[in-house]
Amino acid sequence: MDLDKDIQSLSEKIQILREEVKQGNKNKLNELIKLRAKFRQITKEKLQNLTPWERVQLARHPKRPHTSDYIKNLITDFVELHGDRRFGDDKAIIAGFGFFEGIPVAVIGHEKGKDTKEKIERNFGMPHPEGYRKAIRIMKLAEKFKRPVLTFIDTPGAYPGIGAEERGQSQAIAESIMTMGGLKTPIVSTVIGEGGSGGALALGVGDRILMLENSIYSVISPEGCAAILFKSQEKAPEAAESLKITAKDLKELGIIDCIVPEPLGGAHVQPEKMYKLMRRALKTVLKEIINKPVDQLVEERQAKFYSMGRFAEK
Repeated sequence: MDLDKDIQSLSEKIQILREEVKQGNKNKLNELIKLRAKFRQITKEKLQNLTPWERVQLARHPKRPHTSDYIKNLITDFVELHGDRRFGDDKAIIAGFGFFEGIPVAVIGHEKGKDTKEKIERNFGMPHPEGYRKAIRIMKLAEKFKRPVLTFIDTPGAYPGIGAEERGQSQAIAESIMTMGGLKTPIVSTVIGEGGSGGALALGVGDRILMLENSIYSVISPEGCAAILFKSQEKAPEAAESLKITAKDLKELGIIDCIVPEPLGGAHVQPEKMYKLMRRALKTVLKEIINKPVDQLVEERQAKFYSMGRFAEK
């Protein structure tokens, strides 16, 4: 994206100047202040008029923080658990236990990987059935030990390969949705990048659903929608507009509860600031639900999802 190139270039120049000032070169201070002001002005102007398709590009940015990054920066003493006790371990999903702000929690999230080798190992964040069954195992352990569950959603969708279908992909997704719907412990689900189809919804049945400002959440990708409806993937930008996949659209439709703001330019430009914003958002929503009676929590969670998609004609 031209938007990203401009912002990234300015961000890199600012970082270089910041390091020079830290090392004692005070002559660069005025230049740093001016460049920061320019960065804020340009970024605000460009981000005010982003199209849904441009937000898709930001949601897919390869340097955008992943689940593993949020775990590293927000969760202390994290212990990852592996395997579904049936077939094997799926590295497209990270799951385990740790502490968030001193609160013992279960953490489950999609992981796309960063370099080529890791992306292949993680299957580009597209889970197999065993990934969802691993997630279910962790959810049930969280319920048993009364631990809140934090899920991080970032996937193009569940893996559609023959092996995945043979091992019960659709059943695993359905079981995950059903388990979350009745889980007797607080759940906070956050879309941090792509929220694609049932592969995302399998980790998205929460008491509170958050979306990062430049993330997307949809039943199908814009390219897939364009190929089906318009017989051409070149119509993907038009499909993105029609699908209402942005955080702003979904908040207005009542699908999500909260939009987590991102640093100017996107989460990948200032990841450290993004972690602070995420920490604040999770603390706020956890405080709202952590002391609610579990029966009330489950009842409200189910009512929230039952009400989605209902419209009254006047």
